[in-house]
Amino acid sequence: MSVATIEPLRQRNVGEIAVNLPGATGVFRRFGIDFCCHGAAPLDQAAKAAGIDVEILEEALEALDTTRSPEPAQDVGAIIDHIVSRFHEVHRRQLPELIALSRKVEQVHAGKTGVPAGLADLMQHALGELEVHMRKEELILFPAMRREGASLLDGPITQMRDEHVEHGEFIERVTQMTNDFTPPEGACGTWRALYTGAAQFKDDLIEHIHTENNILFPRFEAAAAG
Repeated sequence: MSVATIEPLRQRNVGEIAVNLPGATGVFRRFGIDFCCHGAAPLDQAAKAAGIDVEILEEALEALDTTRSPEPAQDVGAIIDHIVSRFHEVHRRQLPELIALSRKVEQVHAGKTGVPAGLADLMQHALGELEVHMRKEELILFPAMRREGASLLDGPITQMRDEHVEHGEFIERVTQMTNDFTPPEGACGTWRALYTGAAQFKDDLIEHIHTENNILFPRFEAAAAG
């Protein structure tokens, strides 16, 4: 009688782990593992890319409470509604406020050590790119997904995944420019508010991309493959 084998954790894709192991996303954030834009990478490769010993990462994941069940699968419409209300609408409020805060910090503290010079312009550019991306999803991709029997969406999904990689690169630049969202000693309230808000935006965008790349998109890629 054959015995089913369990794939070693280090060989499983980080996106799959993030979806199916409650608490895994928190571990990945702590260790700097990219589970959204590069969710197809096996855990051992992701650990290597982040400069982390895969055994340490495995121990942290294995220490999670595995008695908790993953969130129940939702229908496509509910997932899309959640993405639009929780992420799209929130990003549209977040970025303009962050741009205003950044411009104030850059103007008032120009020349001071640690000032994130150019951050406002970077965010302004990202706002335009992100708005175009979200509109393509809301007007084209999501309506196609809502239609019964939707399939053959590999092309637009691939484009969205590619743009997600660009969004991830933007987040990395913001993280570097803000010294990992750490204001200098004695920073004013506006400066601290900017970094707190930027850190929240990063977390929200990572969760946004994870929800699409690892939960929503695979449903249609699998349908197309079938």
